[in-house]
Amino acid sequence: TPQKMTVQDVPGAFPTVDVPDHAHYTIGIVILIVGITGTLGNFLVIYAFCRSRSLQTPANVFIINLAISDFLMSITQSPVFFTNSLHKRWIFGEKG
Repeated sequence: TPQKMTVQDVPGAFPTVDVPDHAHYTIGIVILIVGITGTLGNFLVIYAFCRSRSLQTPANVFIINLAISDFLMSITQSPVFFTNSLHKRWIFGEKG
């Protein structure tokens, strides 16, 4: 029967580099700022689209679709990346 290989069985599969602590914190802060800006900005676009009847045109449906998907990405991805940057590693384990 074939053996199940894992990443640990392949040397050099995911090479690591020593990165200074301040680089992790700097990236985390930048991601936090981008996440907050993206969340607020896209929320305002969605809010304006829903409140203003003149903005509800077929062409603007594409814009609102993009704003909704970007809003969801900002809500879900920024906190994960920010937390990982503060811990300087992937915090969700091997299965995550």
